[in-house]
Amino acid sequence: MKNESVKAGMRIGAAIGGLVFAVFGIMPGFYFGSFGTLILLHKLMGAVEPSLIVRAAVVCGAMVGIACAATVCLVVGGLAGTLLGYIVSAPAAMRQAASKA
Repeated sequence: MKNESVKAGMRIGAAIGGLVFAVFGIMPGFYFGSFGTLILLHKLMGAVEPSLIVRAAVVCGAMVGIACAATVCLVVGGLAGTLLGYIVSAPAAMRQAASKA
């Protein structure tokens, strides 16, 4: 059973992770996703010429890169918030355990 401080910490951590993604994550996600797609296409096709299929693949790769960056930021933020929620709620849990014993 989760207590309220852990839930609040998780939500606050995910919100901070979303802000970190909005400030620092969109451009690297776009850059690494599109560049990674170009490298992959170069390995598969040889010389990459700017055709419709290559441009569509680069757009899809950029979207995947942005989605991966968002996922990492939100999950790491949520885990950090949950950890802080457990740290904050630990003294109260210890007091309850001591009073029951």
